[in-house]
Amino acid sequence: MLRWAFIFLVVGLIAAVLGFTNVAGASIEIAKILFFVFMVIFVVLLVAGIAVGRRVT
Repeated sequence: MLRWAFIFLVVGLIAAVLGFTNVAGASIEIAKILFFVFMVIFVVLLVAGIAVGRRVT
């Protein structure tokens, strides 16, 4: 998921340089959404891993 966010970010930056503002804006928004979804999933799994790790030991 983080890879897709990076790809959309690069596409958005290239589109912005070439002057395609609508494509650039949409790509950047998709990249931001994917990044925040990745961060939420990462934090949830990190907390779950810490909780399970403490319970096992």
